[in-house]
Amino acid sequence: MIDETDMKHLRRSVDLAKTALEKGDEPFGSVLVSGNGDVLAEDHNHTSGGDHTQHPEIALARSAAENMSAKEKSEATVYTSGEHCPMCAAAHGLAGLDRIVYVSSSDQLGRWFSEMGMTGLPRVRSLPIEDVIRDTTVEGPVPELAEEVRELHRQYHM
Repeated sequence: MIDETDMKHLRRSVDLAKTALEKGDEPFGSVLVSGNGDVLAEDHNHTSGGDHTQHPEIALARSAAENMSAKEKSEATVYTSGEHCPMCAAAHGLAGLDRIVYVSSSDQLGRWFSEMGMTGLPRVRSLPIEDVIRDTTVEGPVPELAEEVRELHRQYHM
């Protein structure tokens, strides 16, 4: 169940997506929060340089793997502006993180791209997080913020 604390961190992930957009990157942002509510790490996309693996969820998974115990990772939450792609979902699972809360889903992103007239399929398939990793609590989409994320993608792609 999404509560006000979740909304606060989701809003921050959207702010980070805005920062990515301002820097010329696709608008995605993520926040890693400990089980006791402390923000441990945050990042946004850094793909404009040509390395399309520079997603914020990868950076957070690496940070968790390097700095957190197994128990801490199992109690942490990753908040993100968009549902993890398969690469990021795998990194999340391999790092041992548990809960993921996202604003917009991969399905929504695909529909938005269609509405914008974008053609051609991405090279990497879009899969629900649960199709990539097991034993992870996944919550989203969050309609209250989805339109804001949609607008960021419209600005990036138009």
